[in-house]
Amino acid sequence: MNMMSRGLRVGMLTLLFFGAGSITSTSVEAQETAADVGQDRAVLITGASSGIGLKTAEVLAANGFFVYAGARKQADIDALNAIENVQGVRLDVNVQEDIDAAVETVKVGGRGLYGLINNAGVVVLAPLVEVTEEDLAFQMNVNVYGPYRVTKAFAPLLIESEGRVATTGSISGIVTWGLGGPYTMSKHAVEAYTDVLAVEMAGLGVDVAVVEPGNYKSDIMESMVERMREKGYSTEGSMAKESLDALLASPTDRGQYKEPDEVADAFLDFLTSDTPKRRYMVVPNEAEANFTIRAHILRLVQLNEDQPYAFTRDELMAMIDEAMADSND
Repeated sequence: MNMMSRGLRVGMLTLLFFGAGSITSTSVEAQETAADVGQDRAVLITGASSGIGLKTAEVLAANGFFVYAGARKQADIDALNAIENVQGVRLDVNVQEDIDAAVETVKVGGRGLYGLINNAGVVVLAPLVEVTEEDLAFQMNVNVYGPYRVTKAFAPLLIESEGRVATTGSISGIVTWGLGGPYTMSKHAVEAYTDVLAVEMAGLGVDVAVVEPGNYKSDIMESMVERMREKGYSTEGSMAKESLDALLASPTDRGQYKEPDEVADAFLDFLTSDTPKRRYMVVPNEAEANFTIRAHILRLVQLNEDQPYAFTRDELMAMIDEAMADSND
């Protein structure tokens, strides 16, 4: 039995941390202004067949960008091609041949490449003492190695245009939660990847960011359950059998959550702002913001606790004030 199945859990607590309205114009003048924003600059989005990727492709295309939208299935590519200013591209971030072909497609298009959005992602839920190496590797291969491969391949075009690179992270890159080990590990890695890439690309004129969504509507759970069924996962013998059985019996379309309009708008801001941010935490409610910020504060407190050079509360507050001032400059 594949142990990945042993860790899956349903319920609001577990599903909370995967990680809203889109820009609309009511006048002709406003619509024309929106169309000018992108200046027909080209952007490539991975994982654009549904959810955050599809919504972002629609928003960017409506705001004057030309979007190369990556997808794995021909039906999804055809649907993307039906959107104005969007060209569907066959792109599996685990297949180097697909990535190389996408680079050639962009080169042939003659627009260069101003923006790259690494959005493709998957979720594996399992206790860390049960998850198999195969499943952990699958999680990392898509969520971490995917952005690495695609960014590396398109780096010359992005450097040439002095463009921008963003990756879809998650508030799970900040928080951690039981049974979410594989997923949160991958999203924590995205945080480090973003920071290092930003330092290395700064001198080349390329801005880098991570967009960290909370709970929005997506197909990520549906894709996970589909993979489980295809591989014949069983719940027998699992320490999380009850939760797994409930998951398999429940709807997985995440239709109870908001459309990811706010997430798409964050990508639009990153691509168009004169002062793009490094991080865009985008959550649908105050509770998720509170949980995430408190997780960061707790880590700060734990890091400082009882170490030989521990800082006082006043010294920590002064550091926070200084960091906030620098961020606002």
